[in-house]
Amino acid sequence: MYVFNFIDRQILTILLEPIKQELQVSDTAMGFLTGIAFALFYTVAGIPIARWADRGTRRTIIALGIAVWSVMTAFSGLARSFPQLALARIGVGVGEAAASPPAHSLISDYFPPERRATALGIYTMGAYLGILFGLLLGGWINEFFGWRMAFFVVGLPGLVLALVVRLTLREPPRGHSEGLTDPGEQQSTREVLRYLWALRSFRHLSIAAALYGFAGYGFGAWAPAFLMRVHDMGTGETATWLGLSIGLGGAAGAYLGGRISDGLGASDARWFMRVPALGALAAIPFYVLFLFLPDKLLALLFFIPAAVLSAFYVGPTFAMTQGLAKLHMRALASAILLFILNLIGLGLGPLAVGILNDLLAGEFGKEAIRYSLLITGVTNLWAVRHSFLAARTLREDLRAKER
Repeated sequence: MYVFNFIDRQILTILLEPIKQELQVSDTAMGFLTGIAFALFYTVAGIPIARWADRGTRRTIIALGIAVWSVMTAFSGLARSFPQLALARIGVGVGEAAASPPAHSLISDYFPPERRATALGIYTMGAYLGILFGLLLGGWINEFFGWRMAFFVVGLPGLVLALVVRLTLREPPRGHSEGLTDPGEQQSTREVLRYLWALRSFRHLSIAAALYGFAGYGFGAWAPAFLMRVHDMGTGETATWLGLSIGLGGAAGAYLGGRISDGLGASDARWFMRVPALGALAAIPFYVLFLFLPDKLLALLFFIPAAVLSAFYVGPTFAMTQGLAKLHMRALASAILLFILNLIGLGLGPLAVGILNDLLAGEFGKEAIRYSLLITGVTNLWAVRHSFLAARTLREDLRAKER
């Protein structure tokens, strides 16, 4: 499910250049389309859908979401103007809001706390594999059939997946993995927000995730355009290199980040926040080499370890969110984290790069995108600080939740 989720979400990034040329819009407009137009509705819709998931049948909610985002992806191929395409992408965002919050809640009932970061890391591998297939399909279908056909090809199969999910996904009782009894009580959204925000570790964890996402989504949305403009690569070649680097590298990083966190966190929970910070710090020099090496092949090779290390944060971040939440607020806790992460990261990251591209174009020309990506990537250092601040109070907040 998560592979399909990200295929339909990320295919737009490889199609930015041909869409921009046909619809005659600016980089700022395309940044709006890949960022805030999707993220605003994705994050806002996620809150009521998560409330529904905390009391309803989660597999049904996921299946309905798949059907909605698949249809709206196919509609993207019918758009004849920028506003029409923006409306279709908003529809994709609303549908995709029904994916991760109920999925995180289900996984928390499948796997106990000591295995949860690895499990959620494996789930998140679907995002990176979705980027892989989205880039490959979008890039090569555009080469031969145009960008409109790419939306049709990746969108319509999701309707079959929606049926498979509804008929086969197991719906365990809440608290199953921990041997807890579902009390049946449900707190209001305001009470959940108050509870989570009172936990200092959750505050810093969510801010760190948003900043990691700001840099990551900015890179993910504009790295294809960077390679096309600076290194004169075509959509097919760009899709192949970036798809393999982000897809396989990011999937490996998501798994390793979860696995390492579960291993080290068994003796000290603070490692669930330290591992993302150390991964992000180690990734920075590789990103700089990718942006500034003149040799295309070397630049692409250095992008691989950057993709691996920058994905370390996802498994432990989602696992600790589920660990800090009570039984009947797990889907909503995930939605609140995703609201913060995606509104700032997905919503503003690509938009910020687009705005910087237009502002710097007069001085740097097509090289402007190199500096735009560097500026937005620096936010990883800010994110690292919040990860270490979250680690300071994590054990105390976990004990408070148990009490």
